[in-house]
Amino acid sequence: MTDASDGASAGGSARRIRVLIADDQEMVRTGFRLILQLQPDIEVVGEAADGVECVELARRLRPDVCLVDIRMPGLDGLEVTRLLAGPKAVDPLRVVVVTTFDQDDYVYGALHGGACGFLLKDAGPGLLVEAVRAASRGDALVSPAVTVRLLERIGEQRPAADARRAEVSSSPLTGRELDVVRLVADGRTNQEICAELFVSLSTVKTHMASIQSKLRLRNRVEIAAWAWRCGVVGDR
Repeated sequence: MTDASDGASAGGSARRIRVLIADDQEMVRTGFRLILQLQPDIEVVGEAADGVECVELARRLRPDVCLVDIRMPGLDGLEVTRLLAGPKAVDPLRVVVVTTFDQDDYVYGALHGGACGFLLKDAGPGLLVEAVRAASRGDALVSPAVTVRLLERIGEQRPAADARRAEVSSSPLTGRELDVVRLVADGRTNQEICAELFVSLSTVKTHMASIQSKLRLRNRVEIAAWAWRCGVVGDR
């Protein structure tokens, strides 16, 4: 659900992505820090061992991305996410929830709370790095196994076909924006959408921004969920 190809190159001179790591296990924090600091475009600016410290550090340091564990003392990761990235957050931050626990209620709670990513700790270092990069540019990455299950469940809970068609037909999206929505729901990157629709990367980004604004959605995950719920994908 992310596009690694349209961010700044790792060897470029762009400003580095500032990351805060929050986890109650020192070994996990150390592991994440070592993985991330090997990347020339990422720096770890702080670590927190509990939810209260995470919120305090995040508000003081204003990192580009917060990596937040689900189960922490003081405040759990879901509450931290709501405080830092939720609808009521003032000047919200970008939060990626990273957890050992692959549970649907955690996934829904994190994404509804404002998280722009949900990653399992066993996803591997490559996916961790890409989740940080995706979040830093306002995109979203969810562990592939979680994404498939999430979208399948959304598909099972869709309204009747007539209601789905009515919602799509009454949506403010243009035909080309619906094409982009379908490709996002299929998991295509921005570059792949460019190739499929024969348009430039800037045009795809313009369409993405317009889709999110018109549907009041925050990221690719929510766009894909809307597409599956409305049958834009499944009813083709």
